[in-house]
Amino acid sequence: MADEQYDWASLGIDTTKPSIARTYDVVLRGKDNFEVDRAFVAEIVKIVPEIYDVAAYNRGVLGRGVRYLAGEAGLRQFLDLGSGLPTVQNTHQVAQAVAPGARVVYVDNDPIVLAHGRALLAENADTTVITADVREPAEILAHEDVRRLIDFDRPVGVMLVGILHHLHDDEDPQGVVDTLMDAVPSGSHLFVTSFCASSQEAVDAEKQYQGLLGTGRFRTPEEITRYFDGLELLDPGVVPLPLWRPDEDVPDELTVGQRLMYGGIARKP
Repeated sequence: MADEQYDWASLGIDTTKPSIARTYDVVLRGKDNFEVDRAFVAEIVKIVPEIYDVAAYNRGVLGRGVRYLAGEAGLRQFLDLGSGLPTVQNTHQVAQAVAPGARVVYVDNDPIVLAHGRALLAENADTTVITADVREPAEILAHEDVRRLIDFDRPVGVMLVGILHHLHDDEDPQGVVDTLMDAVPSGSHLFVTSFCASSQEAVDAEKQYQGLLGTGRFRTPEEITRYFDGLELLDPGVVPLPLWRPDEDVPDELTVGQRLMYGGIARKP
């Protein structure tokens, strides 16, 4: 677990409230979290007992998606927004295993991500992490570290994996997507995963997220699909995460947890 003897406040890290990055770390069975984060997850488990599996599904589709983007799609640069804390099989590890030299910029607004990410990536010149707010995409696009690693004249993999559901409707998630995709050229790809209002349990979980974390908008499959308007949506479309180009057999009838998140990838024509 995170070492509570540190002066976390001096780093801008609030240990009294759960954070998005740290609660995701909890369900990925990581160690960079605090008791407040674990208590939040314990409440979600009461509604969706599979929540730890849901995190694994999201991590699994991230790996499959990045392998596709770096392999078949031929992308060599990635902008991973709302990336969370470093864990196994990060975007840069997957992409650079397929295409050595692929460039990755991680973006997160939690200072604990910067603290841990910078240390992890100190010897990787093709990867960096910045602290920024996904709700300010123009500032992200103008950031000097983004401009240093990402060539916006070449195709970019724009990744919003597990982050748009933390934007409320009045924070204009579609505008965030549009600003990012307007900045990248033809051949770029958009990769989105999001919590989905796919069951009553999902609706109940949304209430818990908003009550305890302050964020969490579980959108319908149709709402999630609209993020890809104007783009060429790849097969199999926007689907529950286990169904997006699985590496193994998937049961005919999915569980609540398997349907809790939907996602897809699309190409900019």
